Amino acid sequence: MRCGEMTVAALSAALQRRELSAREAAQDCLRAIEERDGGVGAFLTVTGELALRQADEVDAARASGRELPPLAGVPMAVKDNICTEGVRTTCASRMLESFVPPYSATVYERLRAQGAVLLGKLNMDEFAMGSTTESSYFHPTRNPRAMEHVPGGSSGGSAAAVAAGMVPFALGSDTGGSIRQPAAFCGVVGLKPTYGAVSRWGLVAFASSLDQIGPLTRTAEDAAWVLRAIAGRDSRDATSLEHDWSGLADGLCGGADGLRVALPRQCFGSGVAPAVRQRVLDAASVLERCGAQVEEVSLPALDDALPAYYVMSSAEASSNLARFDGVRYGFRAEGCRTVEELYEKSRSQGFGAEVKRRILLGSFVLSAGYQDAYYKKALRARDAVRAAFDETFSRFSLVLTPVAPRTAWKLGEKREDPTEVYLEDVFTVPVNLAGLPAVSLPCGQDESGLPVGAQLIAPHFGEPVLLRAAYALEQTLKGGRAQ
Repeated sequence: MRCGEMTVAALSAALQRRELSAREAAQDCLRAIEERDGGVGAFLTVTGELALRQADEVDAARASGRELPPLAGVPMAVKDNICTEGVRTTCASRMLESFVPPYSATVYERLRAQGAVLLGKLNMDEFAMGSTTESSYFHPTRNPRAMEHVPGGSSGGSAAAVAAGMVPFALGSDTGGSIRQPAAFCGVVGLKPTYGAVSRWGLVAFASSLDQIGPLTRTAEDAAWVLRAIAGRDSRDATSLEHDWSGLADGLCGGADGLRVALPRQCFGSGVAPAVRQRVLDAASVLERCGAQVEEVSLPALDDALPAYYVMSSAEASSNLARFDGVRYGFRAEGCRTVEELYEKSRSQGFGAEVKRRILLGSFVLSAGYQDAYYKKALRARDAVRAAFDETFSRFSLVLTPVAPRTAWKLGEKREDPTEVYLEDVFTVPVNLAGLPAVSLPCGQDESGLPVGAQLIAPHFGEPVLLRAAYALEQTLKGGRAQ
């Protein structure tokens, strides 16, 4: 088995037993990238020389007899909106095509402190705006499970790299489902942590009140390992929160006995593909056999979540992306005679169509005369979603839904109708609006063999119960998981 096809836990154990060196693990993954990524297109930058230097440092430390952290020598890759000092960070945009950050994101620093080895930076939808990875300025990414299909997005490169066995784990970011949906489409595990559990310092912002960094892995156990490494308070991110994550992976074997699981009827209606609905209901039956109580509930506030999300996220994006004007860094248009012309041409030529669409929408809903009609109304809808989840979690341990209404569609199939793609986020965006943790877990396949993902949602800082239930499901449901 190639190192990139191993679980983090298995590869860590092999490294600790010295069955292979960190250099050998990195070299094997780099060979897999060379062999496989030409067809998949998951990577934007491969850091081969850097990876081997980092691996040699781990091997030298291990040879000296030092006790090393669990992730020491384990290869990784990160989404290209996470800053890595000295390594190009493009956000898959012409605007940042040549940008090399002078500092690293906190999550990258923490993984490096654990001894994880960087293989490279991963493709994404431009500035994380999209659900297909087709809006990347550089190239689309293909789904390793079905090469004519999208991998999902915006962390499509992260999901594809793990699913293709090029890397044991990857980091992505999730603003409205951008970890969970590609994980579901590619048949891997994707964890969106509680808002504030993981520092956003060094993440290029899309919508600051919704963005969250998290892992894409092969198993729930691996997700627990990576979250434990990256989570925690960071003085550089005022939204990050203190919490004890030390025992996160220890309670995974506790099973689902005694858990109460809610099934919102709004998430299982006629708009959901029959195969998706059935696979997720099968997952609910598995939880029942594991000792959980499953009950159908109504969450009508979810009906307003999608429009509220697109109003809020676009408003925040229009503000966050105002900094990219061609003056200090980023793409700079040539031949401009005035500052106004420089701004106009740099932004028009530097941003792609989807980014410009959302900037325009955000500017509109924040403009005089429309802020009350749209933005403030969206804020009230967000409060209603939070209240609905709070009430549900006063009676239930978890909520179970599909990740998306259908499985991965073909490349180019929905490129001309962005609103159709927006509707695919209907089950994931409520989680971001409420700041909750959620995991996407493979739960089988549709009639075409495409992976189906089930979404488990927990209350704030409910990751231990969330991952325990995911682990229990995982031990029974083998279909659709990347082996």
